[in-house]
Amino acid sequence: MPNDVTPQIPEQQVLAEQLFEQQFKLSAEVICHAPGRVNLIGDHTDYNDGFVLPAAINYGTTIAASVRVDNLVKVYAHDCEQQINEFSLNDISFDEEMMWSNYVKGTLQALIKRHPEVKGANLVVIGNVPQGAGLSSSASFEIAILKAFTELYQLDLDGVNAALLGQQAENDFVGCNCGIMDQLISAMGQKGHAMLLDCKDLSFEDAPIPDDLTLFIVNSNVRRGLVASAYNLRREQCEAVAKYFEVSALREVTIAQLNAAKEQLEPVLFKRARHVISENARAVATLKALKNNDMATISMAMKESHISLRDDFEVTTKEMDGLVDMIDSVLGTDGGVRMTGGGFGGCVVALVPTAMVEQVKAVVNSRYEKEFGLAPSIYLCIATQGAFR
Repeated sequence: MPNDVTPQIPEQQVLAEQLFEQQFKLSAEVICHAPGRVNLIGDHTDYNDGFVLPAAINYGTTIAASVRVDNLVKVYAHDCEQQINEFSLNDISFDEEMMWSNYVKGTLQALIKRHPEVKGANLVVIGNVPQGAGLSSSASFEIAILKAFTELYQLDLDGVNAALLGQQAENDFVGCNCGIMDQLISAMGQKGHAMLLDCKDLSFEDAPIPDDLTLFIVNSNVRRGLVASAYNLRREQCEAVAKYFEVSALREVTIAQLNAAKEQLEPVLFKRARHVISENARAVATLKALKNNDMATISMAMKESHISLRDDFEVTTKEMDGLVDMIDSVLGTDGGVRMTGGGFGGCVVALVPTAMVEQVKAVVNSRYEKEFGLAPSIYLCIATQGAFR
C-alpha cells in the first residue's frame, strides 16, 4: 500500500459491486463493511482478563454478497491474487493451500452451529487493512462475513455474539489463540470514539476522540520472527504469576500485592506481571482523560505504556523504540505515542493534533529509513463505525 493513504470506504463499496457483477453476472444483494482497528493503550492485557482501549479505523474489509439456493459458498478474494474458493457448508475442511479461505470457513462453521438455517452465498471480498501490521485484518474479515450473512438471511445476531463467533473461528478453526478485542471493536466500534473494553465480562464504554486529533499509525516494517513462541511464553509467564496468587488471571492482582511478593517471584515474572497490572490502570485512566480532553495525562500514559512494554514485557524492537522517540520529540505533551499490538515488529500509534501531522510525518520520513534502513508506511486514520453498531 502506498505511503500515507487515507482510504475512502465508499470507493471500496463501488469496486466490490463492480467485481461482483463481473464474477457472478448478477447484482449483489448486500454490501457490508467491517473495519480494522488500532489499540490506543492496553497491550497484553486481554488474555489476562484486563482492559483494552481500541478504536475502529477507516481501513477494513468490504464484502458484496448474494444468497444461493444450495449450500455452496463461492468466494472471490480480490486481494489474494484474485483467487476463487468454493466449498459446501456440509463439508467444511481446513485448506492448507488457500490459507485466507480458512477465515471464511471457520467463521461460517461457527455461524451454522448457531444458525443451522443458513444456506450458501456468492461473495466478493476486498480489503485494505495492511497484512501483518497488527491492525487486525483477520477480525475485520470475519466480522464482514458475519454481517453479510446476517443481512442476507435476516439473522438475529448482535455485535457481541458476532465477535464471539469470529473469535471462535480463529481459536478453533484457524488455530490462533486470540482474545476478543479485535472482533468486538470491529463489530461495535462507535464513530469518532475509542472503546474501553473489559475483557473479563465483555462490557464496554465509549469515549470521544477529540476532533482535532489524528490517529497517526506507522508500520515499522520490521519482519516479525518467532512471534507465536514469544507470545505464548509471555502468556505462560502471566499465568504462572496468577497461579502463585491463586487467582484466575492477573486482573485479580493489585500492584500492592505484587510488590509485596517481589522477593518470592522470579525477577522476570515480576516484571511481566507489573506490566499487565500497570497497563490495566493506564487504560482506565486514558478513558477518563479522553472524556476530559486531558492530553497531558493521555501523553504520559502512552509514554509509560511504551516504556513498560519495552522494559518489563520486552516486546518492542529498536526500530519501534526509535519511531516512538522520533515522534515524541515533536509531540511532547501535545500528543501521545507508543507501540501497539503484540510487539516484535508491527506498528506504533500516535494521537497527533491535526496541526502537527505534517511535522510528525516529515520527521518520520526524513529520519526512520536513514537510521534503520527500512521505509516506514504511514496511515492517517479516523475512528469509524463498527459493522454491527
